[in-house]
Amino acid sequence: MFAPWYYNAQAVVDADGTQLIVATNVATTPSDQPTFVETMALIDAELGTPKRVLGDAGYASGEAVTALKARGIEPLVAISSTQPQRPYDFRPPPDKDKPPRAIKDPWRIEMKEALETKEGRAMHKLRKQTVEPVFGILKSALGFRNSRLRGLEKVKSEWSLVALACNVKRMAKLRAETA
Repeated sequence: MFAPWYYNAQAVVDADGTQLIVATNVATTPSDQPTFVETMALIDAELGTPKRVLGDAGYASGEAVTALKARGIEPLVAISSTQPQRPYDFRPPPDKDKPPRAIKDPWRIEMKEALETKEGRAMHKLRKQTVEPVFGILKSALGFRNSRLRGLEKVKSEWSLVALACNVKRMAKLRAETA
């Protein structure tokens, strides 16, 4: 029997202005949550432990937040979608009379409070300006929409090469900007 594999490519992008990909990971799960801590650990080996990591709602996991904090990393992860309905979503709009979901988990309450601060909002906005454009470049400029290889190790190698190509392109642009 054929079992389709779903490859979920992850990229950690430097948010300090370079937009360089500093770590990559690939998993065979459609969810981002199980790979969050593992992908962040890949940074340690090369660059040292980051002070803070930013993530969208797909990474929201109490276990991941706890594990990152135990390693001295401050996670700032959205606990819900920032856009309840996408403009191109043709499904009926959500019921406006329905009360918002109550937030009860302590880690979610803490994350919500952190993201409601002025610094938290600015940091989360920074995530949108660093990670999302990189994936846009990978898809549009480099034409990478899906893996051409099969097998987890081959897909990881291909994803690393694509990230390397993106970094070379970005470094050429950074060099031109500083010249």
